[in-house]
Formats: sequence, structure tokens, C-alpha cells
Amino acid sequence: MIKKEIAHIRKQFKLDHDMLHIFEIFNVYIMKESNEIYHYERQPFALLDREKQELYMVNFKKLLTGELDQKMFELKFQEEAEQPTQVLLHQGLVTGDSEEWQDLMLLLVEKMLVDTQYEQDTVVTFVRGQYSRPTKIRNEEADESEKDEMFANLFILCSVNSTEQQRKTLMFDYVEKEFKYNVFVDPIIKLNSPEQGFFYPSVTDNYSDVNRILYCAGKANEPNLQFIEQVLNAEKTLTALEERAIFEDIVKEVAGEQLDAATIAHVYEEIHRVIESHEEEEPPKLDYKDVERMLTVSGVEDVTMEKVERAFQTVVDDKNYEIKASSVIPKFTSKSIKIDTKVATISVSPQDLKYVRQVNYQGKRCILIEVDEDAVIEGFTLITETL
Repeated sequence: MIKKEIAHIRKQFKLDHDMLHIFEIFNVYIMKESNEIYHYERQPFALLDREKQELYMVNFKKLLTGELDQKMFELKFQEEAEQPTQVLLHQGLVTGDSEEWQDLMLLLVEKMLVDTQYEQDTVVTFVRGQYSRPTKIRNEEADESEKDEMFANLFILCSVNSTEQQRKTLMFDYVEKEFKYNVFVDPIIKLNSPEQGFFYPSVTDNYSDVNRILYCAGKANEPNLQFIEQVLNAEKTLTALEERAIFEDIVKEVAGEQLDAATIAHVYEEIHRVIESHEEEEPPKLDYKDVERMLTVSGVEDVTMEKVERAFQTVVDDKNYEIKASSVIPKFTSKSIKIDTKVATISVSPQDLKYVRQVNYQGKRCILIEVDEDAVIEGFTLITETL
């Protein structure tokens, strides 16, 4: 599953979308004190009040929002798991029996309760439905519509949401013309901020991939590994943040702790070039040969294939390890790099890092930034000094 496929699915999660049909919704309420199922109910999604449908759609879209390998992770299922969740989900996907689907989802909720203590009352929501996608790009000159040929994909989506108690409020009664103290005892389900969830099956080249699942974390770079391994029975994954740290450690092993900004900028430009020129569906990855080439053309001295291979072995204990290129580089055109100093924090994009240098001026370290225009501070244009 790649970014554009997730975006296509996410866009369909709105009411009255003719390419999305949600058949049923199943809610399970878990009590934090007992860590047990307190209540559950299943019903056709179409029978919900429209206001409820809108709230759920916002929740589902929020769940599917975020960057791959940061907030959303495409995972392979473990091959030798006991009572594998993959089998349970696949049965739930293909069954036409609503009762059977409910029972299967309850089995999954029971797996969520093992070795987990929820801090708040929690609601687990399952929906199953179908979305469609054109099989080909529309030909503007043809009479056929882009919807003439479609892939129809069945899916199960799960969202885990915590609850919070409503605040005590002071209200004004227009009829009685008096102020009233009101205490609401019913908890609020936080549909605007799902804790985690998943979308099954994943999708590659418009086809459902039943051997993979899309896990969605509540916060970027904070996947719940217990949920991934014990509940979903999927393989552990590394976040983009962790992969970036691995890359940095490998570079330090080869080039040392200190590099100038121009060299770092060249490395980022090389990685960006690899990403932009990559034509295959699978995201590009960097092995030790790729890293050796990038460091060499970026001007790092004394780089050899053997040195980089040894660095991979030292850092990840696997000389054949491959790093996702998109995880290594910050967003290339946005000010995604932060240069923190005691005096100021400077934000710069990877493509502009080449204009930044650390220099020694009159015995003091200074950050020198090359600019094309006058710098303006609080409305005042700075005078250009000649050093």
C-alpha cells in the first residue's frame, strides 16, 4: 500500500459517497475498572441517525490520516502465530452472516483485553463495507466514464477510542429564567482522537492484499507494539524516526561525528533524487552499496564499500539491512530541519541546508546563513555589515 492508495480510500469516507458502502457497525464498550466488556451492539450503518454517521465518518477519516511509517504502518502477519488474527479477519471479511461477523469481532476484542489495562473506559468500533476504485485512468476523449470499470474491495475497519467524563457546568434556563448547576454523568466518546486502529486488508495495485494489514497509531512514531504483535499477530515494525536514527548511526560510523552542512545537504539531495526517480510501486530502499555511493558523491572522505558494510553490521547486526529512503530524509521542501542553539532555533528545509554554515568569527562559533534578500526583524530591515 502506498500513499496515494491510502489517500484514495480516506477521501471516500464521507456521507453519500457513491463509491463507499458501509454495511454494518459494531460497537463494544469496555469498562476500565473490570477490564471487561460492559455492552455491545450491532446494527446496519444506514439505520444510524445522520448526525451519528457524520461523527463516525470524521473518526474513520482521522484514523486514516498521517504519514506512512510515522502514524500508519503496513504490516505483514506473523507466519506461525497461534490462533492467528489474519484468519479471524479474513473469515469476517468474507462471511455473509452478520452474527458470525459479530462473534469474530468479539473474539478479537477478547484478544485486546489480554495483558492490557485500559486507563479509561474504551469503545472499540468495527465497520465492514466495500469501496470501489477505477481500474484505469479516464480517457478524456472517450465516451466511457472512469466508473465504467471498477475494482470492488471489501474491508474491515477498527477504531479504538477512549472516553472522558463531561465537565460540571452552569447553565441558564430560558423558560424558568434561572441559573442551574448541571452534572452530566454520561461519558463522552472521543471520536476526534482515535487511540489506534486498523484497516484490513491492505491494498497494492488496486488489489486487496490479505497477507498485510494497515495499522494506525494515535500519535506519530508511537505504535503500540503489544497491540501489533499480540492482538494483530503482525510483525514488529520500525518507525521512520527509528530508521532515521539507524541511518545517522551508520553515517557516524563511517564519517565520524562531525560533518559540515554542505555535506549533509548533498546527502539529502542524493536521497531525494533516488526517491523522485524511483518508478516501482514499492518505496525505494537503501542498502550499504547505496549509502557508500551517496557518501562518496557527497564529498565524505575515505569511504569504502567494506567500511560501510561493516557499519551496517555494527549498527543493525545485518550487513544486508535495507533502510526506507523516505524515512531517512526530512520533508525536502518544507522547513523540517531544526538547528537548535541557546540563542535561537532556526528552521530550514533540506534543499536549503547548503546555504547554512558554522564558522569561526573572532574566536566564536557562529551560524552563517546565505540569503538573497534583506532580513527584516519586527518591521526593521537589517543593515548589511561587511566582516
